[in-house]
Amino acid sequence: MTKRYSLRLYLAGAVAARAGDEMSGPSLMLAAFALAGSAVEASSLLAGITISAAVGGPVLGALLDRAGRPGRLLAGALLLYAAGLGVILAGLDRLPFGVTVSIAVVTGLLGPALSGGWTAQLPRVVPGDRLPRSNVLDAMTFSMASLAGPALAGGVAETLGAPTAVVVSAALIGLALPAAWMLPARTGGARGARTMSVVSDLAAGLRVITGRPSLARATLTSTLSCAAQGILMACVPLLGERVLGGAGRGAVLLSCTAISALMANAVLARFPRSVAPDTVIWVSALVQAAALALAIWGQPAALIVAVLIAGIGEGPQLAALFAVRHREAPERLRGQIFTTGASLKITGFSLGAAVAGPFATWSLPGTLAFAAGVAVLAALGFFVVPSASAHQPEDRVKSG
Repeated sequence: MTKRYSLRLYLAGAVAARAGDEMSGPSLMLAAFALAGSAVEASSLLAGITISAAVGGPVLGALLDRAGRPGRLLAGALLLYAAGLGVILAGLDRLPFGVTVSIAVVTGLLGPALSGGWTAQLPRVVPGDRLPRSNVLDAMTFSMASLAGPALAGGVAETLGAPTAVVVSAALIGLALPAAWMLPARTGGARGARTMSVVSDLAAGLRVITGRPSLARATLTSTLSCAAQGILMACVPLLGERVLGGAGRGAVLLSCTAISALMANAVLARFPRSVAPDTVIWVSALVQAAALALAIWGQPAALIVAVLIAGIGEGPQLAALFAVRHREAPERLRGQIFTTGASLKITGFSLGAAVAGPFATWSLPGTLAFAAGVAVLAALGFFVVPSASAHQPEDRVKSG
């Protein structure tokens, strides 16, 4: 089965699903604003579909780890997520807004399927010696999606209307269904008998994340880095308005970050073993801190350079994070560890954006300085976690 499933199919499915996911948020916001006429309702809808990932990720990962054919469960999650987007769109301007937000919260439970749930299947697609390079290519799909998704959302909304943009985002996610459905099954030895409950598996996964120093460090640093990225996201419209001459031009900043992240990972893909992933994680946090500090200057050229540098930090950090997770995660808990990590990052990003929003209008330079401080804290946090004394060998994480 593994030999007949190509890495190209895996990457094509990942790009489609993640581009649809990156497109869905801006599309929903634009549709809510167009149909409901309220910026507050638009932002509330986006918050609803992202915040529930913290709950859905670990449970979804545990279920993926228990499935003999995880690809089919993953395909079902993608289908339900796409359908949820359609129901949200249908509910706008027809159902009470609170009901529509509730639908968004339920839909968001499946969000980690498009990120961590998909990446957790990579070791069954490629042999171990090809995993480092394939891992970087997988991380590049996130940069490609973050570049294409918002651009598609804006373009389709401008030409065909915001509701159509939501439909297109759901269709992109639907295009990934065949690639997910055909993902390789677990081998006979990897399936094993699952005698533990889902709750016990969740506890075991949490023990692995917190008990293995490399994994705990990578999780803490990447989550705090995402919080800093969320703070920057909250500043983007104001940066566009005050520095580039228009709030809509803030999208250029996001594109610059995605392009530089993509290029940095393209270079890394040629030399996947050149630097230890653990080192890349904390150094990348410092690179992001430097970029955010440069953005405080408030000049157009400096701002463009700053977001390009930020992408150079973000892209390799994501690839390195995947490498650490693949290295440290026991096979039977791999899906849960990836989706839990994705949930924590999504939550960190959402909290960063939510906290920064009110402060950015009061002091944009101060908010950017705060973001830089959080990124520095992310790098320092890597060294706070105790070292080898806390490590739990894999054979101590019993399979039940």
